[in-house]
Amino acid sequence: MHPIIFSKMDFSQSNLFGYIEDLQELTIVERPVRRSLKTPEEIERLTVDEELSDIERAVYLLSSGQDIQGTSVVANLPVLVRQNPAETLRRVLPKIREVLHVAGVEMQLTAAVSFLTVLQEESVSIHTYSHSFLHIILQNLEHRDAGVSNAWLETLLAVIEALPKETVRHEILNPLVSKAQLSQTLQSRLISCKIMGKLANKFEAHIIKREILPLVKSLCHDVEYEVRACMCRQLEHIAQGIGTELTKTMVLPELVELARDEGSSVRLAAFETLVNLLDMFDADDRSQTVLPLVKSFCEKSFKADESILVSLSFHLGKLCNGFYGIFTPEQHLRFLEFYKKLSTLGLQQENGHNDNQLQLQTLEQEKKYISVRKNCAYNFPAMVVFVDPKNFHLELYSIFFCLCHDPEVPVRYTMAISFYEVAKLLNSSVYTIHKELVTLLQDESLEVLDALVGHLPEILELMANGGENGGSESKLLSIPDLIPALTAAEQRAATSLKWRTHEKLLQKYACLPHIISSDQIYYRFLHRMLTIVLTNNVLPVQKAAARTLCVYLRYNRKQEQRHEVIQKLIEQLGQGKSYWNRLRFLDTCEFIMELFSKSFFCKYFFLPVLELTHDPVANVRMKLCYLLPKVKSTLKIPTDKHLLQQLELCIRKLLCQEKDKDVLSIVKRTVLELDRIEISVDAFQKRFYKNGLLDQERQEHLLLEVEQLEKEKQQNEGRSTNINDKIFEKKRRDSKTSSMLTKSITVSVPGSSSGTSAGKEDKKSKLVRSQSFSTQALHPKYSNIDKCPNKISNTGYTSSISGMGKSCMLSFSDDSFRTHSTGRSGNGTLPSSAASCSLFNSAHQKNNGNKDSQSRRMSM
Repeated sequence: MHPIIFSKMDFSQSNLFGYIEDLQELTIVERPVRRSLKTPEEIERLTVDEELSDIERAVYLLSSGQDIQGTSVVANLPVLVRQNPAETLRRVLPKIREVLHVAGVEMQLTAAVSFLTVLQEESVSIHTYSHSFLHIILQNLEHRDAGVSNAWLETLLAVIEALPKETVRHEILNPLVSKAQLSQTLQSRLISCKIMGKLANKFEAHIIKREILPLVKSLCHDVEYEVRACMCRQLEHIAQGIGTELTKTMVLPELVELARDEGSSVRLAAFETLVNLLDMFDADDRSQTVLPLVKSFCEKSFKADESILVSLSFHLGKLCNGFYGIFTPEQHLRFLEFYKKLSTLGLQQENGHNDNQLQLQTLEQEKKYISVRKNCAYNFPAMVVFVDPKNFHLELYSIFFCLCHDPEVPVRYTMAISFYEVAKLLNSSVYTIHKELVTLLQDESLEVLDALVGHLPEILELMANGGENGGSESKLLSIPDLIPALTAAEQRAATSLKWRTHEKLLQKYACLPHIISSDQIYYRFLHRMLTIVLTNNVLPVQKAAARTLCVYLRYNRKQEQRHEVIQKLIEQLGQGKSYWNRLRFLDTCEFIMELFSKSFFCKYFFLPVLELTHDPVANVRMKLCYLLPKVKSTLKIPTDKHLLQQLELCIRKLLCQEKDKDVLSIVKRTVLELDRIEISVDAFQKRFYKNGLLDQERQEHLLLEVEQLEKEKQQNEGRSTNINDKIFEKKRRDSKTSSMLTKSITVSVPGSSSGTSAGKEDKKSKLVRSQSFSTQALHPKYSNIDKCPNKISNTGYTSSISGMGKSCMLSFSDDSFRTHSTGRSGNGTLPSSAASCSLFNSAHQKNNGNKDSQSRRMSM
């Protein structure tokens, strides 16, 4: 290609005026410019009275409107049927029936679609539909236009599935007998073939045998090859309707005869129907009847009947596995060689073996050969099963290599799709195809790469773990070019305009931590992902790269590398100059909350996220507000109490200082949502709160009972004052003696006790125990019960419990507590007052003023 020399072009004034004179010689025909699309007369004809109802307007437009208006009414028929079915069927549908006799193609196609829509929406009952719509469908079934006829036929076939059997029998099957005769038109007989294929699934086998099979045989011997081919393709549906036995005796002979038909399209239809019905034939029929036919098809496909070559290559995998167990070793090898020949069809001439033939080769043949090789690539997994995966390297590897390096993109694309299936079948021998994986990753066509990437994680996992040696590092060394191929594939996708392929590739690369080492990911992929997030202009690609980056960070175990990446994310994204980068930082934080623990996010990203509340760009603040509920859900109380205070401070600043009305409205909605979010609690606190909530109601009832007991006790105090003084002095002496003899105190209270007094004191003991346990869990600093005697000593009872140690106070049992509380003397009430003192002092912070007053009364 030679460079253009602009100096040779002459832009002199004389030449320029010469060009203008030439232009002036052209006669310019002036055409009147139309100022409006419609003339006033046309607008007047298209105008309809606005006071008319929908039904009246439809009738008017169908009667005197233009074709486009009538087509609009027909298209709107499903809506009219939904709104007013009775009036639509009574007034509009008869008008449509009249108009369709003279309607054009567009209105006919619209009517077929509208009738099908009414059936699918079930706007009317099936009985009403068959009475009103079925006759119109049957009338237009044999329209002179083939497209219109096919549209009405599709509608009829859908209607047959929904109609009851009796209606189908009288309205469709009985007229079909006359429509299928040789005296009818070719179009009528073709329609009859397709209808019979649909009716075979509607009736029982004996009805099909008696009423449909005679018509089927007649149409299989029709004089027109188109009818024979059409009927041959419907034999599959008829065989499924009549069962295996009748298929063997009545359908198989017809197929054998049609397979030898003079028309190539009929032979092709017979071959494909035989393949589809292969499962219905037993071993004898396959080996004695079907297999000879298939062998003859294969022999003639290269010589006299190339029309069947594409179909044969497409069904070859199904045929080989269908005859598995029937083939002799010679036949097995013969079909395998036939597949190999098809896989390289058309490549010998391209390699220069026959240049003269290449010049004579037509474009149609080239397309046919490409289709054959593409079908061979499609059937390759089936052929691996056919030869056994153990024999893959010996029998099929050369074909696999040729198909992966085929010069045509459709063939390589199909191999890329089939690659995962082949890898699964090879299992432990998957290492034999690792070179082809690298080849397809480096393919120049992005379509091939896109097809391969769909199952790339599964393929790489099989490559890494499919070998017999233990450990993945040794297996990865057998694919030295894998990492360069992966990086080159990403670079090629990034430089193309197909961003969806790039996005898909980045999403699939998230599997690499399970395949290669952390250092390889850090040095070859992680920084590349960060670069894509910072520089790429496509939002889905940036998000895919950000998520994959977070996955890499999640599986990186080196603290230095982790801290470096986190610092770059905060500095280059969160504190970046571009607001676009700050938005991507919020996206990255969302992925981090998804993949990492709550404590990790709070430690590294919580405060950098809150700093964006002061961002000068409203879009950033708006996106932050949407993210705040998720941010709050990462907090734990009381560990992250200071972070919660920071969050509340930021919300207050936004509410007070925000000037953008859109952001302010979102902030207000976010505040309401934040109020509904429950903050998680540490394990110890969570366990306490759960137990406390369960016992709260029971404690409230016990408190009321204790208050009633205190009132009764105060009434009896005046009677027992003298007795209590004596017993108290005796108790002081006993306590001093017992403290020197034993470490644990067992106080026996003399005196008589009544049953009612014991029951009341027992309720008090339950309350004391439940509250003391709960308050000890809530306030660990109050769990030391030694503090209680110090407080009691101020009231003059120091000597009574001076010998009590920590162990004796914690081992207060139900029995000892009841024993102390059974007497009416002052000695008997002393332990109760001490226990209540420890209880209410420990629960002081959470009880209200009434409970504090009760504790003081009980201490007294």
